[in-house]
Parts: sequence; C-alpha cells; structure tokens
Amino acid sequence: DRRLVLWRLGPAGLLLGGSGLAAALGVMSPGRWRKGAEAATIPVRTVPADPRLPGAVVARGGGGRPAALVRAAVVRVGGMGRFVRPGETVLVKPNMAWDRTPEQGANTHPEIVAEVVRLCREARAGRVIVADVPVHDPARCAVSSGIEEAARQAGGDFIIPPQAGFVLAAIRGSVLERWEVFRPALEVDRLINVPVVKDHGLTRLTCGLKNLYGLLGGNRGQLHQRIHMSIADLAAAFRPTLTVVDATRVMMRGGPQGGRLEDIVPVGAVAAGTDPVALDAWGATLLGVDPRDIDHIVLAQGKGLGTLGAPLEEIHVGA
Repeated sequence: DRRLVLWRLGPAGLLLGGSGLAAALGVMSPGRWRKGAEAATIPVRTVPADPRLPGAVVARGGGGRPAALVRAAVVRVGGMGRFVRPGETVLVKPNMAWDRTPEQGANTHPEIVAEVVRLCREARAGRVIVADVPVHDPARCAVSSGIEEAARQAGGDFIIPPQAGFVLAAIRGSVLERWEVFRPALEVDRLINVPVVKDHGLTRLTCGLKNLYGLLGGNRGQLHQRIHMSIADLAAAFRPTLTVVDATRVMMRGGPQGGRLEDIVPVGAVAAGTDPVALDAWGATLLGVDPRDIDHIVLAQGKGLGTLGAPLEEIHVGA
C-alpha cells in the first residue's frame, strides 16, 4: 500500500542522499557505517522446513506451569533435537532489558528461559549461553528478572556486558548496513529467541522481531528514527533457529518497561515455531491490535521471513 511504498523509498533516499542526511536522521554514528571497515558476517542458523510440522503452535493450560507449556510447544514443532545437534553452542536470547520482577511482565519469565536451556541440554548441546544487552543496569536486570539464577540452575552460562564485548557486524539491511553486535551472537551455532509479548509505546508491540534489538550495542535509541525498518533489517540478518514466545502474562499498557501490576493480564500461553512473522502476528492479537497495522510485521513478511496470516495450531497441556 501507499504507506509501505513510502517506507521502502525512505531507505533508498537515505543511501542516495549521502552521509549528511544519514547523520541528520540520527542513524550514523562513529563505528557504525565506517567506510572500508571490516565487518563480521552473521552466520546462517536456520533449519530446513518440514512440511509435516506446523510452522508455529501455541500451548495453553499446563496448570500454571510455564515449563510444561514450553516443552509441549517445542515437541509439537519437532522437538529440540530438530534445532540443536550434539556438541553445538546455543545462544538463548530472552528479553531481559528492564530492572523488573517476573510478576511485572517486562522481561521473559525465568521459568521459560530455564526450560529452554534444559531442552538444549537434553539435546546434548555442547554449551548453552543465555545472553542479553539490557537497557537498565545489566547486573540489576539479571537479578531482579530472576533470569540469571534460573539460567545457571538449568545448566546454562550467563553473559551480560561487560563480560563480553561488541563486534562490528554486517547487517546489510535497508536502514542498517553495519552495527556493533554483542559478540556471543556471532560465535554460536544456534540462536533461540525467547521474547515476551507486551505493549510498546513506540512500536505498539514487542515480541520476537523487536527482541533482536537486545543483540546490539551502541546508542540503539538512534535507530528509533526508522524503528520498523530497523527491526525488519535485524530479523532478516539474524533469523533465529527457533522462537519461543512467553505469553504467560501480557503487559497490555505502559510498555516496554511497565511497572504497574494492574497493566498485566494473565494469558497462560507459550508459542513456539520457525515462523517469526506468524508468532509476532499472534502476539499482536493478544494486545487487541491488528498485526497488519504494525509496520515491522508487514515489512518482515515482505522480506520473506514468514507469513502474517498463518494460523497457529493450538494444543492443550494437562495440569
């Protein structure tokens, strides 16, 4: 439609207009688009499609046990052995951006992160890393979210800045050509994206596609000038092996950091699959938003990353 045509013409004008226009938009900064600088390649970590399996499923029930929902959803899309081979190194990427407790719903539920780590261990992964680049103080986020303790108890290694640094990487997107990426994201064999569904004041939704922002360093706020196209660029560059979506409790208002318990609605669901567009579209419906009105979902579909209208198979997990 006309709006998306204008969105697509924007990056072309940016590139053709030269560095002055880029700087004016707040996209360029030292070390981002350095001419001639060597940039690391982001590895391909997807698995082949299997027509016998659904692209995405949602599990409900489970007697209030998030781990049971994770296990059931992952089994239905082929089991963790489909996504992780023995000896491989896996990065589990939760949303751990905020100094908030699990009840406040701003971060991925720690029990969901822990179960993903356990499933990777059962698939005989050589190493499972849980990592994120928080917005709030990383050490405080690690503790208040409960994710560090849960990850370690499940057998994962936990990494936050400054424990690892950043590497200039080639994004090769319409807006993002190069950017500093958290080093663990470039050194693993598999990437499992584990976002939480919640409201976002700028993008209306944060789910799997937006969660990839947490792999970047630098001043990420500069990317807000072209936020939806930036999200689509990142999704096309990183392409998670598997996405596991936390919708056990959903922040309906006040996102992305929230804080008010009255803004949280218990949904009691976990979705998983290889179609990040379908999963984000499902997440949007939980917020009462038409996914076709969220530009980064539409743009990600246009990049061939998934299908906006794809239905999610629903399964019920006993108590």
